[in-house]
Amino acid sequence: MREITMTPIGIVHSPYKQVKAMPIQGKFEPEVTAYVELRDEYAPGLKDLDGFSHAIIIYYFHMSQKEEVVGKPFLEDKAHGIFAIRSPHRPNHIGLSIVKIEAIEENKLRFSEVDILDNTPVLDIKPYVKHFDARDNTISGWLEKHFPKS
Repeated sequence: MREITMTPIGIVHSPYKQVKAMPIQGKFEPEVTAYVELRDEYAPGLKDLDGFSHAIIIYYFHMSQKEEVVGKPFLEDKAHGIFAIRSPHRPNHIGLSIVKIEAIEENKLRFSEVDILDNTPVLDIKPYVKHFDARDNTISGWLEKHFPKS
């Protein structure tokens, strides 16, 4: 396989400076806001994103200093395979968050439901499309016991 090189399109400005201050998922702290500041040449790419309620932000876990194939998630004392958890200590340190779009101003995407650290490099932004992204009859593996009424 060949190596892949990526250049960030922007950076997240978030109130979360440390991992221990963040929620495990942004939807658990819906009032917290942040924004992505895109490099100027990518600002036109935000055109029409304001017609969507949510976006998917793909980013690089820049604070992770290790790689694991098995790890312990926040909700458990038991270890699970890295592809069954959302740890930042992944082989390529790629993160993904679904956020609620609050506003788009010039080269900034303002959003709530934040679970991303400050100064996180952004690799891509995609619209969340319920017709494509939402699934029926899903099962969430080992997490089911932590959210029995969901």
